[in-house]
Order: sequence, then C-alpha cells, then structure tokens
Amino acid sequence: MSLFATKSIESIVAEASETGEHTLKKTLSALDLTMLGVGAIIGTGIFVLTGQAAGKHAGPAVVISMIIAGIVSMFAALCYSEFAACIPISGSAYAYGYGTLGEFVAWIIGWDLILEYAFGAATVAVGWSGYVVSFLADIGINFPISLATPPGISVPMADGSTAVGIFNLPAFLIAIAVTALLVKGIKESARFNSMIVIIKVLVVVLFIIAGIGYVNTDNIGIGCVAGAPGCAEFMPFGFSGVITGAAVIFFAYIGFDAVSTAAQEAKNPQRDMPIGILGSLIICTFLYILVSGIMVGLVDYKLLTNAAAPIAVAIDAALLKAEGTTMGVILSVFPMIIKVGAVLGLSSTMVVMVMGQPRVFYSMSKDGLLPKWAAKVHPKYQTPHITTMITGAIVAVLAGFVPINLLGELVSIGTLFAFVIVGTGIIILRSSNPALNRPFKVPLSPFIPMATVVSAAYLMNSLPLDTWIRLIVWMSIGLVVYFAYSYTHSNLRHVTNEAANQSESRSTPPIAAMLSILGAIALTIYQVPYLMNLPEGSIALNLGIRLFAWIVTGVLVAMLMYGKQDNRGGSDDRIRKIGLIFSLVNLVAWAGITYWFFVHYAELHTK
Repeated sequence: MSLFATKSIESIVAEASETGEHTLKKTLSALDLTMLGVGAIIGTGIFVLTGQAAGKHAGPAVVISMIIAGIVSMFAALCYSEFAACIPISGSAYAYGYGTLGEFVAWIIGWDLILEYAFGAATVAVGWSGYVVSFLADIGINFPISLATPPGISVPMADGSTAVGIFNLPAFLIAIAVTALLVKGIKESARFNSMIVIIKVLVVVLFIIAGIGYVNTDNIGIGCVAGAPGCAEFMPFGFSGVITGAAVIFFAYIGFDAVSTAAQEAKNPQRDMPIGILGSLIICTFLYILVSGIMVGLVDYKLLTNAAAPIAVAIDAALLKAEGTTMGVILSVFPMIIKVGAVLGLSSTMVVMVMGQPRVFYSMSKDGLLPKWAAKVHPKYQTPHITTMITGAIVAVLAGFVPINLLGELVSIGTLFAFVIVGTGIIILRSSNPALNRPFKVPLSPFIPMATVVSAAYLMNSLPLDTWIRLIVWMSIGLVVYFAYSYTHSNLRHVTNEAANQSESRSTPPIAAMLSILGAIALTIYQVPYLMNLPEGSIALNLGIRLFAWIVTGVLVAMLMYGKQDNRGGSDDRIRKIGLIFSLVNLVAWAGITYWFFVHYAELHTK
C-alpha cells in the first residue's frame, strides 16, 4: 500500500452521516459554532499577547500586525470552510488531508494538531492562572507564587525577594475542570461557552467604549512631530518587527479552525460550518484591531512590554486622565472587570481547545491509525470520553510544568504548518475530485490557497529557530510512531482492489500546489538573510534548518502528486521496515542537533 493512499471522499462523507449510540451527537447550530469560534479566539491573545507584541516587537504598529495576522487567518479560514462544508467530519485538517494528500501526510497533520490543541489549551491554562492569581490578590487573597509558576522559574516579588516556581496548581485545576465539562456533553459545553462568550465580548466592547475617548495620538505617533518629546515612533522596530509581532500575535487568532473539529456534531454542516468559521473570525478580527489600536493610544507601548494584563494597564492610564469625573468613577472598577472577564474568557477558550484534540484522536482511531479505544463514545453522553480524559491529563501536566512563552510559540508554528497543508489540499482536491459537491467554494482559487501557503510560511519563518527545532523533533517522534504502529493497523489495508480503483480518480496534477511550496522555499531564501534582523554568524544555521523543513515538505508534495499511486489493500513490510529505520535514524540525528544547539545557544546568539 502506498504511503500516499487516500481515503475516498465518498467513504468520509458516508461516515459523517452515520447515526447511533457509537457516533457523535448532532446538536450544534450555526450560532453554536460561531460562539465556539469566538470563544476560542478571544482569549490569551487579546488579554495577554497584544501587549507583549506591542512592547517587544511592533510598537504602535501592533495594529498592522493584527491586520496581517487577520489576513493570513482569513485566507486559511476560506480553505477550512470549503473543506468543512464538503467533508463534514471530525478531525479538521487531518480528515481533509486523508481525503486529498494521503495517509502519510494525514498522519503528519494529525500529529501536528496535537501541538495546536493540546499545547494551545495548556498555554491558555497558564494565562488563566496568571489572571486568577492577580484577581485573588486584588481581593486580599495572596496565593503562593511558587504554586502558580512552572518549576525553576524565578519571579521577583514586591519586597525585593525572589520566588521560585514549583508547580502551576491553578492551571492544573482548570484543565481538570474543563475536561470534566467536556466529558459531560458537547451541548452542555457549547451552552457554557455561549454564556461566557457574551460576557467576555461585552468586556471587550466596554473597553473600546471607555477608552476611545482618552486615546492620545502622540502615543501612536500621529499628529505630532517625529522625535519630539512624547511623540512615539509608529514603527520603532521596523517592518521586520511588525512581521514578528504578527507571528507572535498569531496565537490570538488560533481557534476558528477548532470549529471544524465539531463538523460531525453540527446539525447542518454544509451550511453552518462556513458561517461558524468565517463569522467568528470576522467578529474577532474587527474587535482585535480596535482593542490593539486603543490600547497603544492610551499608554506608551514601552509600558506594555512585560505587562501580564496589558488591557488593565491601558485602563489605568485612561483612569488618570478621567480622574475626578463621572467616567473616572466608572473606570475605577474597570481593572477588576477586565480581570474577571479574562478569567471567564480564558475558561471558554480552553473548552474549545480541549474539545478539538479528542475529536482528532477520534477520527484517527476510526481510520485505524490509533488504537480502537480512542474512538469509543460514552453510551450516555455521546462524547469521546476516553480521549477527552487523556487530552485533559496531558493539558493539565503541560500547564503545570511548562512556561507560557514556550507553549505559545509551539502552538503558533504547529497551526501555521497545518494552514500550509490545508491550502495545498484545496488546490489538489479541486483537481482530483472536481465533481465533489461543494456547498462553499474558496473564491479566486488557486490564488487564495496559494496565498494561504506562502503567507503562513512567511509568519512561520519569523518565529525563533529553537521553535523550528522543537517542531522538527516533534514531527520526527511522530514518524517513529507511524511506522511502528499506524502503518500496519491502518484500515486502508483492508480496502479491496475494486474499491480502490473506484476511489482512484487521478487527473493532471495541479502545478499550483508545487508552485506554492516552491514559493515558500524561495521566500525563505530571501526572507531569512535579508528581512530578519539576525546576528551575522547565525544566518546560515537559521536558513539551513528552515530550508530543510520546507524542502522535505516539497518532496512529500511532489511524491504524492507525481509518484505512482497504489490504493490497493494490504501493507508492505519492506516499506514499514525501511520507514521505521529511516525515522529512527532521523530522530537520533535531530536529537543530537537539538542537544548541540541548546548547549551552544548562548554562544550562537540565535533567535
């Protein structure tokens, strides 16, 4: 059986139509799906990362970073919408890849999605913990900092002492609580999410209304003489800083794709999925641009660099201007409202993140790539309870032990890589299955899918080198798991020759798919040496590792498009042995590279 054998679209659609006690419950409306998307998107990004991106990377031009990240997300959202409407099944990009790019690439996507959903939920849990501890302090409860910080992390205290983290207990507990809610049922989870979404959107809108009248255009660098005292530079870190800011902020937009994991639980997925995906992204992009613009207009962007609650810092600045007025009285309670809104908002974000991962596991198990128990559905609640509990346990452990910055960067690069695969998949599916019923179509195809690939690559390249190395090591571990277990247990090995021939509809390979990957490679060759502010001695290393990843991706796309396809049943033991040996050697090699890199990290001064 070929590594690139595809699961027929017809069988995927038929699976999505199954009913019974062993299937997922179809209860979600377009409004539920939109609320799930908003619940996932408005979270750590808007409440935490906007301030860090402004202070460290983009300055007042963080508004431009927001727009760039929103455009890249919109390209990807259009591709996700077409897939979700014509292939309405749990599994998100994994299921789409299985129907277009083949089993091997589908496994890579599924493994990659663990970075997005499980690690993403852990990131949000850590952010939730920070806001909870701050809120408790405001009401006179001093939670031990050592029990709210990952092990080994030093935190300076107000009295000049330093607290060393032992374990992030609040983050651990919220992960357990969210897991219990999701085991109870998808409708209950969606109902909880919808209530919280209303509250946190209201908080965001109140911030916009309260702050817009106190914006100081000098803080943005508009209407003042450049270089004059108090006149900020709009783009202090240059355009490369704006792009890096967009890459960092990109975590803020992650969430709309989690809507696609609930496709099999939607009442009318062909109509409702595009509404939920695109609607939630449009609403949140509009709010993000307004919030970031008002935030840097209220306060000097430098004060946001290390702010744990940047919106609260901005409101404090507005409060000083409004002191002695009626609005000042109103604003005096606003920092507390912001923190409560953030706590509730991050809770709903976690619900959607933790919801997504078990449904990817569910689809992979149904295909035989994971053990059968991963596809078990609770007889009463009709939720994938076993994988939900496993996901919750993983999230809880990660949240308790791993710092937020490391988690956030891994989530961003994992999601952007999924966007690359989804954009490529749309191009290939248009050619391989032109007769497929498409209730929603990406406009201007193949140009928008190509733009999805290239723009996602642009933001990926802007992320630090150590994040790239961690991604490659993670994918290398996934290759070992695939050849050691998944290849021989795949359900495709039971497909008959006749069925395979019926599902095989080869056509002229679309050149646009290869042009997209070649565009990403060409962009990398130009972007890394000339557009990124890297130390002279680290350019070759940064370029080489990124090019390795893109060239391997290009080779995979070329093989599945131009190689000999074989969808016949059965597995080839020779392929499994060669693949397992290669993947083990590859993992050992990258383990050595990783050790060398981090031992010499300070010396290399790479970012």
